[in-house]
Amino acid sequence: MDFRISPDDRVGGQQNQRAAKSAPGRKGERVEPTLGAGVGQFVDDERSGGVPGKPQKPSRPQKRGRAKPAKAAKPRRKRRGAGGFIVGLFYWAFVACLWGGIAAMGIVVYYGMQLPSSDTWAVPDRPPNIRVVAADGRLISNRGKTGGEAIGYSELPWYVPAAFISAEDRRFMHHFGVDPLGLAAVLIESVQARGVTRGASTITQQVAKNLFLSPDQTLGRKVQEAVLAVWLEQNYTKQEILELYMNRVYFGAGATGIEAAAQTYFGVSARNLSLGQAAMLAGILPAPSAYNPKNDQQQAIQRQRLTLNAMVRDGFITREEADAAAVDPDKSIPTRIAGAEYYVADWVESLMNAYLGEVHEDVVVHTTIDWDLQKQAEFIVKEFVAEEGPKRGFTQGALVSMDTTGTIRALVGGVDYTQSQYNRAVTSRRQPGSAFKPFVYVAAMEKGYTPETVAEDARFDYNGWSPRNSTNKYVGLVTLRQGLAYSLNTVAGRLAIDVTPQAVIDVANRLGISAQLPAVPSIALGTAEVSLLELTAAYAPFANGGIGVIPNVITRIETKDGEVLYEASDAGPGRVLAPEVVAEMNDMLKTAVEVGTGRGANLGGWPFAGKTGTSQEAKDALFVGYTAKMVTGVWLGNDDNEGTRLSGGNVPVAIWSEFMTKAHAGMEVADIPGYDSANSTLVAQQIIDPATGQPAIDPMTGQPMVQFVDPMTGQPVPMQVDPATGQMIPQAAQIDPATGQVLQAQAPTGQQIDPVTGYPIQQTQPGVPQVDPMTGQQIDPNQQFTPLQWEPNAPQPTPQQSEGSQRTLMDLIFGN
Repeated sequence: MDFRISPDDRVGGQQNQRAAKSAPGRKGERVEPTLGAGVGQFVDDERSGGVPGKPQKPSRPQKRGRAKPAKAAKPRRKRRGAGGFIVGLFYWAFVACLWGGIAAMGIVVYYGMQLPSSDTWAVPDRPPNIRVVAADGRLISNRGKTGGEAIGYSELPWYVPAAFISAEDRRFMHHFGVDPLGLAAVLIESVQARGVTRGASTITQQVAKNLFLSPDQTLGRKVQEAVLAVWLEQNYTKQEILELYMNRVYFGAGATGIEAAAQTYFGVSARNLSLGQAAMLAGILPAPSAYNPKNDQQQAIQRQRLTLNAMVRDGFITREEADAAAVDPDKSIPTRIAGAEYYVADWVESLMNAYLGEVHEDVVVHTTIDWDLQKQAEFIVKEFVAEEGPKRGFTQGALVSMDTTGTIRALVGGVDYTQSQYNRAVTSRRQPGSAFKPFVYVAAMEKGYTPETVAEDARFDYNGWSPRNSTNKYVGLVTLRQGLAYSLNTVAGRLAIDVTPQAVIDVANRLGISAQLPAVPSIALGTAEVSLLELTAAYAPFANGGIGVIPNVITRIETKDGEVLYEASDAGPGRVLAPEVVAEMNDMLKTAVEVGTGRGANLGGWPFAGKTGTSQEAKDALFVGYTAKMVTGVWLGNDDNEGTRLSGGNVPVAIWSEFMTKAHAGMEVADIPGYDSANSTLVAQQIIDPATGQPAIDPMTGQPMVQFVDPMTGQPVPMQVDPATGQMIPQAAQIDPATGQVLQAQAPTGQQIDPVTGYPIQQTQPGVPQVDPMTGQQIDPNQQFTPLQWEPNAPQPTPQQSEGSQRTLMDLIFGN
């Protein structure tokens, strides 16, 4: 190698060290870096001695950071590093996105594999709805798991779906099931707020969750929700998805679906929602239990305004329309109040399995309820409980009203359905007290007693049982008519012992009491518990002439398309009381409301009958009364079985009178069945078996047989059943085959025809003695009949018959 010695290598060469070190090489010659204190410092020719022959200028002081070659090269490396960083950032971002996408796809595939095959995916059937309507078609209520029927998208006003889109998913009509823009917006908001601000699920995702998934907030569930949302968008139109959403989303207060919500909160169909109502329903959805107008009206109003503003933002409505639809926060929102008709709807729902089995589709149930009478009954019961309850110590009431065929017209199960859904008319069983006594008297009439049979009102002891009258007073000998009218416990007790408690139970069951009754003498006083519904129905045979009824509230059940699934028939128990027993019972029960415990009842000229009832310690107070058109029962008391200061003859009678007066408005007055009517010329008389001296028994019915006697001749009159009324009429009466009515008999000129029997009315001939058809004895034409005055609370017993004609209950029992 060629080694060259520089001046620096010589002694004394340090003086020229700076110049030598700074001398540039010739053109094309490489400049090697040198070692020493000046490493990296590059200077120009003037500072290194310059060209020979020119004076050397003194070197300038170095500026820090500018004369070092290493420092001068660093900016060039910075520019190259910034570009590289950006490129690297994009590169690694791409790599991260690639791997993130692969990971996301893996997660989607993993959780998607846990779903069933897409070939099996199908929208599940919506739970069936039971639409219950009154006799005139007005909606009573919806029942079922949803609380309302499904409504088609095209059935709704245009602004209803618009409200839901603006409130829940403004880009619903444009995304593919998942909204990336919405997700990004929620992510940014949540980062800024350092917490989750709102959900990012689209309407389609919510539908997917509600239809297919559990509500768990997990990653797997959210992924599956997105997968199913995309599938829904591919298989259903936007309108179909929105329809699924509105019909299946929960709105609070037990309402699922927009129809249920509209009925629950506003008492209208979703088809008739206003803009303001639609906006309020859409605003409920983020928190149905908190935002619904029944729970918090101010929150509901605030949510309504937010929805209306969103609709303005999205161009669905104008600002003026939004302002007009908004509810004034200083005013209350009119919402539907659950009335007494809801007790009817609950009862109807409980009957559906018996009528149809399990319900699989939406059905419409047509009931027998008279809407106007139903609201009248509800109002009257509420008013009397509110006015009289605090004074007399009771808080609840119930009412059942039906036609004499058993067709329910009104039913009130309690004072306030929103406070208590317990149905005191159908479900509750309470002691009927003396309202049960008619069944004891029916058993006695069927054994051969009559209203004129005399019994003793006095204390007695029977195997340790000693009934007492409510007044602790006893009047001695009374007729059975008086015993029932004044509700004397000792008389009812004696009868029950004589006819046997089992006979009383048989009568009660035959007339419609389905409760389990104990065969004990105290049953005569109404100690066994029964429902108001069955007790009222058991009185119907008294009102209709002896035909048993089954309480009926459903006339027809059909699908939404009109296919009839069930229709009521006229079949029933048939005749359960002989006509003569009906006549005797109506005779006694009319006395009960004329002079007895039910004398407070009033019906504006209508003939009626009934019986009061008061249980021990006045825990229950009842009155069941009837006309030839309707039967109505009223109960008052407390749910906790606390005693009251009621009796069946005060507030229950007052409620009955007011309701029945309204119910009979406009009806033609008709008499209750009987054979001692002022218009009748026939007398009912029991047929006595001459061999035994006891009443003859009809082998077909097992009931005592009667005959009808012409009072003028004392001779039996052949009878037949009137096909139109079920009443006994003379065989000689002609029936019009076209109408089924009795044709008027033709009488000689100047002679009147009895319109009931069709027989000519016989005129008494002067000088011809009259004969009592019952005794065969002549009647003194000069005798004066003076009605006996009887006071059950008199200090001394009042005799009811002369000594010669007195025939007591004990006489009949022992055959004296």
